[in-house]
Amino acid sequence: MNNKPTAAAENKMGTMPVNRLLITMSLPMMLSMLVQALYNVVDSIFVSMISEEALTAVSMAFPMQNLLIGLGSGVAVGTNALLSRALGRKDAKTANVVALQGVFLCLCSYLLFLVLGLTIARTFFVVQGASDIIADYGHSYLSIVMCFSFGIFMEFIFERLMQSTGKTIFTMFTQGLGAITNIIMDPILIFGLFGFPKLGIAGAAYATVLGQILAAILAFIFNLRFNEDVKLRFKSFRPNLEMIANILYIGIPSVIMVAIGSIMTFCVNKILIVFTSTAVAVFGVYFKLQSFAFMPVFGMNNGMVPIVAYNYGAGKPDRIIKTRNLAFVYAVTIMIVAFALMQLFPTEFLAMFNASDEMLAIGVPALRTISISFLFAGICVISGSFFQALGNGIYSMFVSFLRQLIFLVPLVFFISKTGNLNRVWLAWPIAELASIVCCIFFMRRINAQIIQPLRRADTK
Repeated sequence: MNNKPTAAAENKMGTMPVNRLLITMSLPMMLSMLVQALYNVVDSIFVSMISEEALTAVSMAFPMQNLLIGLGSGVAVGTNALLSRALGRKDAKTANVVALQGVFLCLCSYLLFLVLGLTIARTFFVVQGASDIIADYGHSYLSIVMCFSFGIFMEFIFERLMQSTGKTIFTMFTQGLGAITNIIMDPILIFGLFGFPKLGIAGAAYATVLGQILAAILAFIFNLRFNEDVKLRFKSFRPNLEMIANILYIGIPSVIMVAIGSIMTFCVNKILIVFTSTAVAVFGVYFKLQSFAFMPVFGMNNGMVPIVAYNYGAGKPDRIIKTRNLAFVYAVTIMIVAFALMQLFPTEFLAMFNASDEMLAIGVPALRTISISFLFAGICVISGSFFQALGNGIYSMFVSFLRQLIFLVPLVFFISKTGNLNRVWLAWPIAELASIVCCIFFMRRINAQIIQPLRRADTK
């Protein structure tokens, strides 16, 4: 038999019953993600009170915001996977090096978006076909979000350091602080309440970055005080090119997946705005609403990844498979509930955004049709993170590329040529169904290349 660490000496990710462990790891993040989804929706609700053009501007800002979030998340995913794997091997020294390199990469990422925020913010809207008023709103909002994005980059990395070591409860507090700050400050800064200046759409941006900065500060404090598995000794820091390359190797596919999503949204916005800018606003509202379905599943992902990565490092294939299967069950259940709600209450959801008659006419069939894709999406989302946790993020990237750029965008384009906007929304469930086929194919490869060899090693 293999020489393995005893249960007493091992992290809970290698010993706790899998179902209880997955729930313990995931539930705090699922709750905090739901709060994140709430503040995303509340943010757009307050912006919609300014005007429909302002709401459209926020919708058109989404691809760039998504890219920003994706880069931070990708670096954090790579750091998370390597750190958890090191802990699984009981290699504390490597875990500390990984953590510091992750922080360094996030700072570099911020500098990139600072430059972009100072140079191309308004052009981004003009290229999408925005009117002057929408471009002005968009520039005011997006330039602030990008120039102060150090908050979200630091929030991402410090939260993932806690997640990597099983301390997911703390992320509930950090993300909760950020979300609550945003929700409270949105109306105050947008409408100039309690003596604050009336900033309009810029106020929504300042509320967002303020919440992110406070969340980052709290996450940093939690790491220093409560994360005994990772020691952040910045005085001894030196860039480690090999470690940086390893983090990027795992994380870049995640970044590319998000970039693919941003390109998809950018292209779809350009197609929809030919019909009417209200269609773009509806598409943006959909993205806000669907976060209530996807954010809890992403929380499940965040709980699953360190468990899978840890047990991969520890050579425990049965725990890896059980974790994945339970995550599938929970994710699909969440998405079925979300699908039912979207089918039953589309009018009520749209009414929260001061929907005009035109927005309701476009939005009700849009929400009902796109939400059919929810029935397949849970499996695809969990599969993508499972591939990343085992160091095969390239599979996730390929599936995302196929679904969004090979299937979705061309389908939207060609269906739009019929002149029937309601038919355009069918592209989403068709593309999601195609991606499931790819996920099944890659899951079989993972089983042959990683799981079965681990099982053979485990029995020696």
